[in-house]
Amino acid sequence: MRTPLHQASEMTRRSFAAKTASALLGVGMAPALTRSAFAAREGSHLKQVATAKRVIYLYMSGGMSHLDTFDVKPGAETMGPTKAINTSADGVQISEYLPKLAKKAHHLAIINSMLSASGAHEQANYLMHTSYALRGTIKHPAMGAWLLKYQDRLNPTLPGNVVIGGGSRHPGGGFFEGKFQPLLVNNPEKGLQNVKSAFKDQDFNFRYDLAQELAGDFRQRYQQVKGVRAYTEMYDDAVTLMKSADLEAFDLTKEDNKVRDAYGRTTFGQGCLLARRLIENDVRFVEVTLGSWDTHTSNFVRTPQLCETLDQGFAALLDDLEHRGLLEDTLVVLTSEFGRTPKINQNVGRDHYPQAFSGVMAGGGIVGGRRFGKSDETGAKVIEDPVSVFDFNATIGYALGLPLDQILFSPTKRPFTVASDGKPAIKLFAS
Repeated sequence: MRTPLHQASEMTRRSFAAKTASALLGVGMAPALTRSAFAAREGSHLKQVATAKRVIYLYMSGGMSHLDTFDVKPGAETMGPTKAINTSADGVQISEYLPKLAKKAHHLAIINSMLSASGAHEQANYLMHTSYALRGTIKHPAMGAWLLKYQDRLNPTLPGNVVIGGGSRHPGGGFFEGKFQPLLVNNPEKGLQNVKSAFKDQDFNFRYDLAQELAGDFRQRYQQVKGVRAYTEMYDDAVTLMKSADLEAFDLTKEDNKVRDAYGRTTFGQGCLLARRLIENDVRFVEVTLGSWDTHTSNFVRTPQLCETLDQGFAALLDDLEHRGLLEDTLVVLTSEFGRTPKINQNVGRDHYPQAFSGVMAGGGIVGGRRFGKSDETGAKVIEDPVSVFDFNATIGYALGLPLDQILFSPTKRPFTVASDGKPAIKLFAS
């Protein structure tokens, strides 16, 4: 396994000077230096003008079977009873379990050549979200935190990074400051809980102003202490959110019942609807989780059920984004920690399989209606245009215009980049 130091790339003289300065002046200076002092390496091709402003990230937790979803192999024994169907994209077939998405395939770039370095859930989930191996000594930022670190919020009154479901296993903002941590929403139907003050506005304002006055000297004296600054920012953001009219973005009851029904009355479907409402209010990064893809047993019973939920929510999301003119600058991503074995086991299930799996991208500058990469005739081995987890995340960063090879330092002075040493699949943006 590569260490982060092996994964980090060579620094320019300016980056070296910044690192030296951080070592001499103290670790706390490093975050302040990064944006002005750290530069991309000479000749870098890893940054472009952004084609996307926001991301909706659909995470299929548990390991989604590629053969039963987006990498069908008609006639292969490894398919079991799953059949392939035609789509709205010429020459592109997907699973019969995804009929609604088949009609939206002209928006989709289906990546059938993904590879992961891990076949264990916790480690692979962490790797997919951060581009780094799980360590006991450090916690790395996920993509939503990187986006806010470089580009900040679009809407100053709403959190810029939201995770709907699946928060317990999410790495969050890692070693970045508290303001880059995602807001966790467990149940999209309930939205945000306990965000209204128990006091009348006049009483609340009096108490808030008094608290600010009492803490003023302390905050001013210790504002450079990371923990104090993080707590202050969290408190201020919470008060801003409580008073924001945009708080209604979290309230699904504001939607017409026909719209809610179109997404499906499931946690995932309503999560997709909430994601649309949030990005419509300029939340930059929203992740929605659909779990239970760990189909070691009864794969051909459980996967069709999961696909029904995925199919309705994802297809409705694409349709809604297109109708509202949001798909062009919103990157929609679907991925999982790994695939599942082509070989069907004795329990009519599929086991963990990081050697080949599928992901999907749509909108945000991605050219849809095609496949990218290829696995062999059984879905067991990538044979064309391999896309590692690092490359996949680099492609997301590339769409967002992030400086992929700009180095930032952790509090322990270790160098990190957005997607480790991943290279973006630039061909996904070319027609």
